[in-house]
Amino acid sequence: MATTKTDPKLSLTGSKKSRNYEGLTREQLIDLYRIMYTSRRIDDREIMLKRQQKIYFQMSGAGHEAIGAAAGMSLKTGYDWFYPYYRDRALCLALGAKPLEMFLQAVGAADDPSSGGRQMPSHWGYKRLNVVTQSSPTGSQILQAVGCAEGGRYFAQHLNAVEVPSSQGDEKSDYRHFKDVSFRGDEVTYVSLGDGTTSEGEFWEAMNAAALNKLPVIFCVQDNGYAISVPVEVQTAGGSISRLVSGFPNFHFEEVDGTDPVASYGAFRRATQYCREGHGPAFVHAHVIRPYSHSLSDDERLYRPDTERERDAARDPVSRTQMFLLREGILDEKGINELEKKVEEELQVAVDQALAALPPAPESVLQYVYSPDIDPTSSAFDTREVVGPDSADGKKPVAKTMADLINTTLRDEMKRDERIVIFGEDVADCSREEYLKRKLVKGKGGVFKLTFGLQCEFGNDRVFNSPLAEAAIVGRATGMATRGLKPVVEIQFFDYIWPAMMQIRDELSVIRWRSNNAFSCPVVIRVAIGGYLTGGAIYHSQCGESVFTHIPGLRVIFPSNALDAAGLLRTAIRSDDPVLFLEHKRLYRETFGRAAYPGPDYMIPFGKAKIVNAGTDLTVVTYGAVVPRALQAAQKIEREHGVKVELIDLRSLNPFDWETIAASVTKTNRVLVAYEDTLSWGYGAEIAARIGDQLFDQLDAPVRRVAAADTFVAYQPILEDAILPQANDLFRAMKELAEY
Repeated sequence: MATTKTDPKLSLTGSKKSRNYEGLTREQLIDLYRIMYTSRRIDDREIMLKRQQKIYFQMSGAGHEAIGAAAGMSLKTGYDWFYPYYRDRALCLALGAKPLEMFLQAVGAADDPSSGGRQMPSHWGYKRLNVVTQSSPTGSQILQAVGCAEGGRYFAQHLNAVEVPSSQGDEKSDYRHFKDVSFRGDEVTYVSLGDGTTSEGEFWEAMNAAALNKLPVIFCVQDNGYAISVPVEVQTAGGSISRLVSGFPNFHFEEVDGTDPVASYGAFRRATQYCREGHGPAFVHAHVIRPYSHSLSDDERLYRPDTERERDAARDPVSRTQMFLLREGILDEKGINELEKKVEEELQVAVDQALAALPPAPESVLQYVYSPDIDPTSSAFDTREVVGPDSADGKKPVAKTMADLINTTLRDEMKRDERIVIFGEDVADCSREEYLKRKLVKGKGGVFKLTFGLQCEFGNDRVFNSPLAEAAIVGRATGMATRGLKPVVEIQFFDYIWPAMMQIRDELSVIRWRSNNAFSCPVVIRVAIGGYLTGGAIYHSQCGESVFTHIPGLRVIFPSNALDAAGLLRTAIRSDDPVLFLEHKRLYRETFGRAAYPGPDYMIPFGKAKIVNAGTDLTVVTYGAVVPRALQAAQKIEREHGVKVELIDLRSLNPFDWETIAASVTKTNRVLVAYEDTLSWGYGAEIAARIGDQLFDQLDAPVRRVAAADTFVAYQPILEDAILPQANDLFRAMKELAEY
């Protein structure tokens, strides 16, 4: 661990002893000032445009110009990777972003390269510069930066993973055909954040992961003393984030006056060298100012007195740097004036061009919610099962459980595609590899053993345990997938997915759309879900799939049997969209739905339901563990009352197969929607509403629903049975509908 601390009270005026300016040339110092001045004046122009109601939001980077420009000049454009935050205007300018591009974002123009009018200003994203699309939630980019660094390291160590497979004919049905991969052996990932963001749990998860893996990530905390109106001493115990993080191993630490571009450049130069040489991550704590309010929606005069604001103004990095250039004889007053006049003229041209730019077309709003290149609902993913004999004597293939087929599918896909990495809590066979090598242990492979043997076969750089941190699992996977990997991660229980909700809802699902297709992250999240466990209780029996089917950009899959699990999981892995793959715990080893392994290329398209039981009198729409219970009820009602039930297993919840539902309801004129989640506001409620809305004239009876009671799943089996939908509940509902 290396530590360098520059007293934030020092100023540029005290630098006469070392005229090498941390290695910066006179030309570079002039360029630093040009970038800083340009950044400030873009802020000022945007503020004016907002007051003229020509743009719709403004977020200032004022006071942060020196640290941003210094970071940009010490790192490599299009070589290193960047996860900035909204005050990083100067960084982006230093990397090569154009003022026009920033004004195009401010007006929401179609030609805005960051988002095509989908993101508010100061949400940077420049693919050519490796500046990854930025969002608004505080700190959600930090875990992705860690995953990005992991992805670069992985490709450097697995050169075969970079290869793109040959396509079959003209059909390209593999995400790798559309996923650019670039990496360097010594690349660095930069991530920045405000001091308030260090209060977020994801910040600490990211620091921990970077330290554990000695990743080449620079964390830059730009500390202006406030998180909107909350001062640092209220945010951070002891008032210093540097003091709190100093115990992290493998880090290089810098604390610097971030209003001093020379000192900031020196801090970044040392941090970058430390990371580039492979020693581990770096932490730069920059003390900056915020001379403007948090945004134009905020008025800092309500919580900051004039005396405090004047004290900050005395440390303004733009005016201090101007005076430094004059004092050191690097530029005279005429040179300063000429530089500033040229910047003003260029900005005026950029503003005029941006105001004349066309807005995006209204009909474009649905573009890039999902991949435009690969359609997992298409016939390309509809392949035949190939089942060979299990043994040389030609005996019939053995039917395997859902757990078996998921394991085999993962194994075959990992053999086929070296980009696949699997991680999560407990998914490895054993993190202490020497125990496996000495055969002291058999290995775990997940709490349900679905990943058993994969680490032993593919190594611990492809199958590994993560810290117990669900947000970190999904956030790191998102960063890896942005770089071109295919993470297949596991959340151990659906009940514990909620810490990852920010990453799923605000990052994973929306990255393609908000970047206007510049970036994507096709992660597969495997999750054990559901009850009927006898003893699972409140925190091991939960459903809630409707929360996720409500998220645009996320595919949600829920198989009920072994064959479907194998085919749909393979489609999920080969597709180009993020997929939430729900696996019902009760079905993992059920007798129901066992099947022989269908071969290494068997796939099932998303959005295609399966008719489990053909019928003419009543339609039942369901999925997951309710399928075998509904089948039991359907067989009973046909046997006892002659009612023929058409049982539809949706398999895919988003997208779902409306055509099969509509055709069946049109034939039977009666429909029951059954699901394991709570009755009110559950997934089945949407299906029922659509049937009532679009098929009302075809109905001879009201649409009925059978689902769990509107309460939690209890531990005592008698209570669990009363709460969850049972075969008898389904039978009674079928009988009532048939008799209506």
